Amino acid sequence: MTTTVEKTAADRLVYGCMGLGGSWDREPYGARDIATAEAAVQAALDSGITVFDHADIYRHGKAEAVFGEVMDRAPELRERIVVQTKCGIRLADGERPGIYDLRGTTIVQRVEESLARLRIDVLDALLLHRPDPLADPDDVAAALSSLHRQGLVRRFGVSNMSAAQIAHLQKSLDLPLVVNQLEMSLQRRDWVEAGVVVNTDQAAAIGFPLGTLEYCRANDVHVQAWGALAQGRFTGRQETPDEHATARLVAALAKDKGTSPETILLWWLQRHAARIAPVIGTARPERIRACRDAALGEPQLSHEEWYDLWLTARGAPLP
Repeated sequence: MTTTVEKTAADRLVYGCMGLGGSWDREPYGARDIATAEAAVQAALDSGITVFDHADIYRHGKAEAVFGEVMDRAPELRERIVVQTKCGIRLADGERPGIYDLRGTTIVQRVEESLARLRIDVLDALLLHRPDPLADPDDVAAALSSLHRQGLVRRFGVSNMSAAQIAHLQKSLDLPLVVNQLEMSLQRRDWVEAGVVVNTDQAAAIGFPLGTLEYCRANDVHVQAWGALAQGRFTGRQETPDEHATARLVAALAKDKGTSPETILLWWLQRHAARIAPVIGTARPERIRACRDAALGEPQLSHEEWYDLWLTARGAPLP
């Protein structure tokens, strides 16, 4: 069987499981939530998606738990899929505020809890969810190395980190960091804008850390894009003239190419030289299946069409 690392790197599309598990509270999940998860997983597999992305905080752990129910009912799925999860965020609880926590002992504890909820013996990938300003790279590295040595996690990555933060952690870690998950879409464009507004007045307004995509490409860190469908901004609800114009262009391209508007948005990300793997987070089977063309083939957007989408969404000429 292809190794999980190779599969994670090669898959064009990732299914994000944040929408599974019912409500964002500590109320127990039920049979309906399990059925929703089963339908979503099946729709993803039918669409050629084999990488499933979790986080220990999604639905207060219930997203992992209902996925574990699905895995328990169909154990043969484990040989077909890649399972990754994230840790490092502590949700607010009563009067206690939410914080970040990448202490080594916490990482190990969270992984053990995730494995129990997912009902699997090993994670194909573990991502550190957000940077913790108090994290000691040596302490983090020791925890990750221990998890790998015990056979509990195969590979590691990060989420929402800059090139400098990845390099800082990698210096303490013998194992390679192979994933960086970032918010990226045709609506959230600072990652692409940062590369073209250098030495212009617009640069001060861009918060994305310049050089992060280049670092990832040069060091074989695979980029995953969360929020890839922009919460339906260009396929269902528009609020500004630029969004309306972009939605019309997306629909026209989809009709011309015989595919879905969702696929056009995913192709726009996949066409970038950073080799981005979008993460789709809808729990609706019909919307998952609408992304099938982006999972199974190369993006069918020309150089000019890619720029047309970008320029229409940004609503202004390039500098």
